[in-house]
Parts: sequence; C-alpha cells; structure tokens
Amino acid sequence: MTAKEKMDANKTIARIVGTFYIAATVASSLTVIMLTPILDAPDYLVRLSANESQVSLALLLMLIDVFCVVGIGVIMYPILKRHYEALALGYTAARIIEGALFIVYVIDILLLLALSREFVNAGAPDASHFQTSGTVMLAASDWAFSFGLRFAFGISALILNYILYQSKLIPRWLSGWGFVGGLFVFAMLFSELFSMNLPEISDVVIAVQEMVFAVWLIVKGFNSSAISSASAEAGNDE
Repeated sequence: MTAKEKMDANKTIARIVGTFYIAATVASSLTVIMLTPILDAPDYLVRLSANESQVSLALLLMLIDVFCVVGIGVIMYPILKRHYEALALGYTAARIIEGALFIVYVIDILLLLALSREFVNAGAPDASHFQTSGTVMLAASDWAFSFGLRFAFGISALILNYILYQSKLIPRWLSGWGFVGGLFVFAMLFSELFSMNLPEISDVVIAVQEMVFAVWLIVKGFNSSAISSASAEAGNDE
C-alpha cells in the first residue's frame, strides 16, 4: 500500500469513527428522552404496555448505539495500537463491555415490557407481586445502564484520550478536554453510588467534547505525521 493509499485509508477510518460517535450520541440520547418519562412515572407498569411502540423504537435505537459503540472500539484499535498496543486493547475491551451492559439494559426493559403486559391483562389483582418484580427489573436496568455509561465508558474515555494526548493524533487541547470529561464521568458514577448530587454539567463536558471530536475526525482526520511517525517506529522495531 502506497503512502497516499494509507493516508486515504486513515481518513476513511476517521470519518467512520466520527460518524459513529454522532450516531451513538443521537441514538442513546433519543432512547433516554423516549424512555425516561415512562420509566420514572409511578404507573410505569401501565405506561410501558400503553406505549409499546415507543418503547420498542427506543430499544432499537439503543441497539444502534451498541453497534456504534462496539464498532468504534474495533475500528480504532489498529490506529491506537501503533502507539500503545496494550492500552489500545484495553480501550477496545472497555467499549465491548459497554456495549454488553447496554444489551443487558435492553433485555431488562424487554422483561419489564412483558411484565407490564401481564399486569394489564390480569387487571392488577395483586399489584404488590407485580410491583416487586417491576422494582427489581427496573433497578437492574438502571444499574446496567449506569455501569455501561459511567464505568465502562469512563474507562474507555480515559484510555482513548490518554493515547490521543500522548500520540498527538488530534490536538492536545481536544484530547485533554476529553480526559477531563472522562474524570467527570467517574465522578458522576461515584455520586450515584453514594447518593450524592452532582450538577448535570458534568455529563455535558464529555458530551460536547465527543461531538467536537467527531466533527474534527470527519473534517480533519487524524494527524498524518503522528501516524507516519508511529508506523516508522514500528518498522524499525521489526
């Protein structure tokens, strides 16, 4: 492969990753917007079956998010491993774990939807039984989502932006911003674990950074000189 072909391939990878970032953010955001009013309502067991089409669409969007999240981890690996192979593998693993936790979330909501149908069809003769089961399933879905979003994603954000900062694949102000955002993600996780209240701005920091990062990849791509330098070092090592 010629130098120009390699450069074109890296630009293509950057554009795909940037597009996946935007798609994942849009899909997950729409999922939260569509499901939160239903799941947070006192009568969520009634609302779930009453809004089955909306719930199904939200879960489909969540699966799109899973595809994009895992796809980003897999596609980025060849780029990142030229600089820090072990960390690159850790990044890909973290994104796969994130996707797996989101699948658990989808399964939990599907089980809740099935419970909701039974609750409505039974005419709620014994609400306590259904409510207990619903509470357990709802808690499981909340923790699956939180650990996917806070723990696995937080680790991946820290690893990715550390590699990007050290390798200069993107401007350091952008990767440094992402690293700080990753720290905020972990802060939000601990605030949830210990029932503390951190301002939602903590989530905005990484959300905005990811969109800027995505646009940068689509428009500018990775720093070609950083990629060339890493490739040259790899060739010398061989």
